[in-house]
Amino acid sequence: MRRREFCLGLSAALATSAAPAPTQGAKRPVVGCLGLGSLKDVRTNFGGVRRGLAETGFVEGSDYEVEYRAADYQPAALRGLATELIVRDVAVIVTLASPALPVAQAATKSIPIVFLTGFDPIANGFVEGLNRPGSNLTGVFILTAPLGPKRLEILRELVPAAQSLAVLLSASSLRFANLKEDLNAAAKSLGVQLLIQETDLPGEFEAAFEAVGRAGCEALMVGGDAVFTNNRAAVIELAARHRIPAIYAERDYAAAGGLASYGPNYGEAYRLLGTYAGRILSGDKPADLPVQQVTKVELVLNARTARDLNMTFPLALLARADEVIE
Repeated sequence: MRRREFCLGLSAALATSAAPAPTQGAKRPVVGCLGLGSLKDVRTNFGGVRRGLAETGFVEGSDYEVEYRAADYQPAALRGLATELIVRDVAVIVTLASPALPVAQAATKSIPIVFLTGFDPIANGFVEGLNRPGSNLTGVFILTAPLGPKRLEILRELVPAAQSLAVLLSASSLRFANLKEDLNAAAKSLGVQLLIQETDLPGEFEAAFEAVGRAGCEALMVGGDAVFTNNRAAVIELAARHRIPAIYAERDYAAAGGLASYGPNYGEAYRLLGTYAGRILSGDKPADLPVQQVTKVELVLNARTARDLNMTFPLALLARADEVIE
């Protein structure tokens, strides 16, 4: 049951008029899509971008084409893939994961880049300001990286007797060392032991859960990294098999059977990327398009999964939940 409306803090109004159709025989612009995951993952996530493009009047196949580049969870491959998109002379590059953003930024100062990131774009040098990006970059800033300590706090509420917690993180994450430092500090303040298990590939999931079990960890937080969000079904299945309570970074986990999630709406963020890509194809400059901020987060609980784990949600947590899936 939904308790509050999901809302977005937007820095700019989106264009609503349809984009002019290209003249007959004109070359269709190409949208370059750069992602960290598999080609299947990148194509799937572009679905949200495609919806945003359609809202601004651009239909794939008739108004634009797409070139996909996927790093298969190998960050070192991103540079070469970005170069391929530049050589392809794409009209705009859409980056779907934070690690792809600095690579694209370093690769071109002229081709517009529309990014999705969970890290402060000003503090990390991606833009000069949110209202006036001032370069060839603009995009969507989702509040997720700073939420790690809060997720640990909620996890401790879910399992109040837990003395040892685990976190799955990918070392490919931007500011990985800072994330670990923040999480360790949060665990210390909660009075619990913390295991940070580095997991960079889907093939490492099984071993990661076994390591968490051997360490005696009583509950788990899964980071918001692309390797997990792109493979959420596998992560949820392993958590169920190992019977470990887990909290995740976005609603789709809880909707798919995860115990709890706390974070922004990723699907909506992808749609917003598409609206900005469409505005750029219509002639707008990235420097003039304010970075949009998704600042609202949702706490979603799955009552069915709680019953499967013989758990009961604390009343205080239920009262704060935006949605409880029955």
